[in-house]
Order: sequence, then structure tokens, then C-alpha cells
Amino acid sequence: MIKKLVIVFITVFAIQAHAQTGTASPYSFYGIGSLKFKGTVENRSMGGLSIFTDSIHVNLRNPAGYAGNNLKIWNNESRPVKFTVGGSSSNLNLKSDDGSQKANSTTFDYLALAVPMGKFGMGFGLLPYSAVGYKLESSNSDGNLENRYRGEGGLNKAFLGLGYQITSGLGVGVDVNYNFGNIQNSALQFGYLDGKPLQYSTKENNRSDLSGMNMNFGLSYKTMVTDKLQLTTGATYMPKSTLRSDNKRAFSTVVVNPETEQEITVNSLEANLGEKNLARTDLTLPSQYSFGAGLGQPQKWFVGAEYTLQNTSEFDNPIFSITNAKFVNASTIALGGFYIPQYNSFSSYWDRIVYRAGVRFENTGLEINNETINEFGISFGVGLPVGNVFSNANIGFEVGKKGTTDANLIQENFMNLQISLSLNDRWFLKRKYN
Repeated sequence: MIKKLVIVFITVFAIQAHAQTGTASPYSFYGIGSLKFKGTVENRSMGGLSIFTDSIHVNLRNPAGYAGNNLKIWNNESRPVKFTVGGSSSNLNLKSDDGSQKANSTTFDYLALAVPMGKFGMGFGLLPYSAVGYKLESSNSDGNLENRYRGEGGLNKAFLGLGYQITSGLGVGVDVNYNFGNIQNSALQFGYLDGKPLQYSTKENNRSDLSGMNMNFGLSYKTMVTDKLQLTTGATYMPKSTLRSDNKRAFSTVVVNPETEQEITVNSLEANLGEKNLARTDLTLPSQYSFGAGLGQPQKWFVGAEYTLQNTSEFDNPIFSITNAKFVNASTIALGGFYIPQYNSFSSYWDRIVYRAGVRFENTGLEINNETINEFGISFGVGLPVGNVFSNANIGFEVGKKGTTDANLIQENFMNLQISLSLNDRWFLKRKYN
């Protein structure tokens, strides 16, 4: 057990040490940034499919997965304590009508622990909810640099969940989430006289510190429809909630070194947001629903589909108003599954590997210049057995695109690599003899 915990912490520190920012997407300029996928590498490798639950993997999307049936291999007395930690790296090719540019980001994705408690199960952990990390520039009609926009930060989520197994096939659960973080962005404006740059430029800095709570409810149902074929269904519901946003804004006069882009602040003035009732605002997080179903042979294969609807049109952030963009309801369709040649093979390691694949189609809920920002991804992955029969290392790979080059927008062609550890062990043993 100690060795496994050491591996987990080393992995977390390694991910954080190499992490730069949670995203490099220019679309993180809008709202609270690009929403991060709340799920494990196992889910993402199946196109984001999260309706499947079992006794050895943590399900971060459906809290009903914290509960479950005890294992026959342990005489139906208990099930494993489940640990999971994961991170990812993304490489982007940003394409517009004016050219293309490459960007990359590396991020810690999640750390979670699920503990069995009889018919109950408890889970807790930490993961990012959204990420901001953009660098944008615009030019005037003469082709000179006019504005430079920068943004960083994001929203994190600490959660505590409880699941309950009502019957052998039906489980329910709830997550209580505490959301926290900050978003910082700046806009630097350059001035020109007779085509020559002015010595001083104007810069606006904004910072919002966010905090608030929300909940997520889940349901999972499994039943055998034939001797070998199992039906799995799942549903989740996240009600609308609010975040408190403490806001600051400052205007500065700066001198910019044209070669190094280093900025030297000459003077700065804090804006009085209290006069406009903007020093503290309430930010609306939209409600979300998901449901899905799939068929499979236990411990052999599974294929399913899932639909998620997020009422992103409910999103509201009074501190910012953007004229060329708006939020509409977002939706995602995920198709995917897995295959295991022989989960209990003693003669072949390769037969015990889990092979996963999936595809997803997503309307992000963002509309810019009357163009809907859609996202498409194809994913593959493997689960490699490590240690005992329940633990595994997971590797996932996804390729896809987001956005469009129409209406002077940017298309992102991305390649994502995800890695995780899913470690399991038995903590609580019943004494048979005194």
C-alpha cells in the first residue's frame, strides 16, 4: 500500500512540475475559459463515455459509481479501495486565414480516491473545471500591431461524494463540489503617430477570484438481458448554481521593449468597480444533464452511447460584455467502448490489456460572429495491468479539431496524450478467527 501511495504522489508532483498551463486555446478567452473534461483517461479513451462503472475504476462523472457490489473473489465481503491520478499533454495547430501557429500545454487532470463502506461508497478528489490560457493579437488597417490580449488561470473543483447501492443492479449517488480559482486577463493597446509607434502604451488588467459550491446527482443501473449480455444505463443531473466573483481592474501606462516584449509600468490606477456594483458579482454556472446506455459481456467487451446537454445559455458574467459572442445551449454525443481478450489470462500479458476506442461530437455552446464553435474527436487507449490483477496504467490518445476558419475565426487541430494510474487494494479485512 505504501509503495502505491508513493507512486501516486511522485506522479502528481511530476505532472505539476512540468505543467505550464491548462490550455493554449484562443477560445479560452470567453466566459470562464475552456471547460475541462471531468472524467478519467479511461472515459476519454472511449470518446468521453462515462456510463460504464465497475469495481476497479473511479468514475468521476457519475457519483453512483462510488457504490457497487462486493467481489466474488473476496467471498462477497468487500471491494477495492480505488485510487486514480492522471495528466495530459495537448499539441495544437492553430489555423486561420492569415496563417498558422503551433501551441502546446501540459496539465494535471485529476486526483481521486474512492472508499467502500458496505452498501455505501465515498469518493473525494481534486480536478480542474476550466482553464484560461490565450495569447491573441490584432492589427489596425495599416497592418500595425494594435492590441495584445493575454489570459491565464482557471477554475478548480474539490469534491466529496457518496454513493449507495439500492439493489445489486441499481446505484445512486451525489457529489458536493467546491469550486475555486482565479482568472487574470489583460489588454495592451498600442498607439501610432504618422505610422510610428508611440513611446507609451495603455494596458488594462483584470482579475476575478471565484468561489462557490454546486452538486451533481447520478444514477446507474445494470441488468443481464441474456446469460452473457448485460445492459448498462446511467444518468446525471447538475443543477444550476452561482459562483461569487471578487473583481479588480487597473489601468496602466507602460513602455514595451519591441524586441523582448518586456513591459515596464510607468504608473497605474485602480478602477473603482464598486461605483458600478461590479466589485463583487454573481456568476451563473449552467445546469447539465446526461444519459446513456450500452450493451456488453461483463469483463469482455462493452459498447455504448451517451448524450450530454448543458444549458450554457444560462451562463452570465456581469463583469464582462462581449459584443461578437454569445452562449447557447451546448451538447455532446459520445460513442465508444472497450474490449478485453481474456481478463484472467495467466499465459499472455497482452490478453489482459484493455483496448478502448471512441468518438465524440460536441457543440461547445459558444457562438462567435454567428458561427457555432463545434468540436470533434476520435480517441484510442489501452489499460495496461500493473501489480495485482486490479491495478492498471492507462494511456489515451485523441485527435480532432475545434472551431472553424470561417468569419475570421481560428480552427484548432489538436492531438492529446493522456496518462493515468488506477491503483486498487483491499484495506478492510474481516477477522475470521480471534
